Amino acid sequence: MVQKLKDFRITPENSYYGTGKRKEAVARVWLLRDQPGKFIVRSDKTKKEYELKDYVRRETLFNKVMYPFKLTGQEGKFGIYATVRGGGVSAQAEAIMYGVAKALVSYNPELRPTLKKAGLLTRDARKKERKKYGQMGARAKYRWSKR
Repeated sequence: MVQKLKDFRITPENSYYGTGKRKEAVARVWLLRDQPGKFIVRSDKTKKEYELKDYVRRETLFNKVMYPFKLTGQEGKFGIYATVRGGGVSAQAEAIMYGVAKALVSYNPELRPTLKKAGLLTRDARKKERKKYGQMGARAKYRWSKR
């Protein structure tokens, strides 16, 4: 059973905050010091809270979210509470990963060089290119015949 947000309090004394964005997804992430091993995601779309493993489902995405902890040796020290909106599950997982990395820096600024070197503090600015008029999509053209 997922532990609800009301079952524990998020305060500046027991948590560290970071925001992550990827494509259209936005994640607000709190690292909880007094809830190690609890990984809860709240979806703005469904208005429900899920266990992180149940939300992302794919092992690769779960490992991607946990990568900042593994890299800095902070595994098992924190729990995660994240709210996500927009984008797909993959983009949301990457947004959570970016938010976790930023929250770890707010916890301990000495972790910044390690996370920066791994590219976890650099926002991935790639977005969907807009469709152009007179074309099928952003780059794809309609079939053209000279005669």
